[in-house]
Amino acid sequence: MFMVSKNNQPLVSIITVNYNQSKVTCEFLSSLQKITYKAIEIFVVDNDSPTDNPDIIKESFPYITLLKTGKNLGFAGGNNYALPHCKGKYVLLINNDTEVEPDFLEPLVELLESDPKIGIVNPRVQYYYSPGIVQHAGYTPFNMITIRNFSIGYSKKDEGQYLNISESGSTFGAAMLVPLRVIKEVGMMADIFFLYYEEHDWAAHIKKAGYSTYYNGKSLVYHKESISTGKDSPFKTYYLTRGRILFARRNTSGLKKIFSLLYIYFVTTPRITLEYILKLRFNHVWAYWRAVWWNLSHRSGNIFELPSLK
Repeated sequence: MFMVSKNNQPLVSIITVNYNQSKVTCEFLSSLQKITYKAIEIFVVDNDSPTDNPDIIKESFPYITLLKTGKNLGFAGGNNYALPHCKGKYVLLINNDTEVEPDFLEPLVELLESDPKIGIVNPRVQYYYSPGIVQHAGYTPFNMITIRNFSIGYSKKDEGQYLNISESGSTFGAAMLVPLRVIKEVGMMADIFFLYYEEHDWAAHIKKAGYSTYYNGKSLVYHKESISTGKDSPFKTYYLTRGRILFARRNTSGLKKIFSLLYIYFVTTPRITLEYILKLRFNHVWAYWRAVWWNLSHRSGNIFELPSLK
């Protein structure tokens, strides 16, 4: 079910993924009820929450579409699960641990409407529990040897200096608006990542197809960050590491790929291993090396493809 605008706004399909956090998801949907953009349809994808009842989401917000995956598909897979159901001109993929300003959606839609070569746009993101502190105001370009980039404005006090609209080096997965036609052309996010780096990989593929990635500071979203995975857990270490290496493998070639993997395996890996050992964080050492081994042992098959949206 969707709400129809009276002023011919293009329909936006909103997707959020729930995993064991129905209360948090309901808080997000309560925030969404206050937005001024009315041409929306809302999909909540439950990623097979093991100890949570997602039905309370539908009971509290009967106008949303609740989809149940039957198994945990991860971030990319959970979002992809809803995409075949979307009817919107644009798709907003947004974390369930966010809350939004009432007018956050209009600037994002207006930017995409103004330029058909923009493939993704992110809002300005502040930390929910640290009012006025920026988490994201665009990205610097990736260094394709170290596989690192930087979030512009990270941890800085927001004093109005990030209200710009500019091209961004990548995309931030907490909230991203994408034209449905671009997804049909390029493909959906690669669910092989499960968590972390899948949005960067997606942005890289979208840019390779001739589109640009943008940041629009006139839109504001608040992020509670890492509610599902923990702020500093071995689980997060594993998937961040696995994703970073996989991103390098999928998005570099030739000498650049050789130098990138040499850097990760022979510079980054010894340094991080030593840091964890000195801090007696042996569970993180194990998580890190499991991620390295996953990449060494998964060499072929469909790990280099994007799933298509028919």
